[in-house]
Amino acid sequence: MELFDSHCHIDVDAFDDDRSDVIDAARAAGVAEMLVPAVQRATWPQLLALCGADPQLYPALGLHPVYLQSHADGDVAALAEQVAATRPVAIGEIGLDWQLRSLDRDRQQRLLDAQLEVAEQTRLPVVLHVRKAHEPMLATLRRYRLNGGFCHAFNGSLQQASRYLDLGFRLGFGGMLTFERSTHLRTLAAALPLDALVLETDAPDMTGAAHRYQRNSPAYLPEVLETLATLRNDAVDLIARATTDNARQVLRLPVGDRRPRPNGARRAADR
Repeated sequence: MELFDSHCHIDVDAFDDDRSDVIDAARAAGVAEMLVPAVQRATWPQLLALCGADPQLYPALGLHPVYLQSHADGDVAALAEQVAATRPVAIGEIGLDWQLRSLDRDRQQRLLDAQLEVAEQTRLPVVLHVRKAHEPMLATLRRYRLNGGFCHAFNGSLQQASRYLDLGFRLGFGGMLTFERSTHLRTLAAALPLDALVLETDAPDMTGAAHRYQRNSPAYLPEVLETLATLRNDAVDLIARATTDNARQVLRLPVGDRRPRPNGARRAADR
């Protein structure tokens, strides 16, 4: 059983003292591959070097909306140049964060649009950060011809989920799913087709119930897997294979033979 962590910031300084040990622990737990999304231009060189040294770490380059004040006017042009030079697997982490009222919404929107243009031109999938902004995000995505992507830490409605799926996106579920109080997320995870789902940790953030107030780790991804399998009443190995295949499909990576799907699941090719 091999898992794919579709959102893991293993490059950040929270892992500087023990990054190799954390990756080794994740691999021992069955987490074979990780997508590593960038948040600002200053982090790109280290992220690319890290992923370049490990063929199972995949880089995504982008400018995160929460770091709006750190982004300079030339950063989007630099993103286009860096993508052309290094060819990451995705553009991200990009998006809209309307939960933080201190962030200028108009500037966030302009930054998102500019990066979606890069994604459209390069035909790369995108990694989305969306908080309290699913409607404007969905309206924005419809203006571009994109190759899908991931909606990280999805917490919208079932109807919004369906609209993301129609645009070729998969929806990320992580540690919050392991909290019993997360009734909305649990309902979504049980109701959505299996082809819609990917697993993620967002390490070092968004730790699950068993590790509250601790640094998150990709090694904890199996706890999300087990919770999801319980909620859906599906076999753990079925969920593992499907979510890994879903992540690899979005990133245009080779996918192995599929095992039988549970009732109600849709194949990606049927969407």
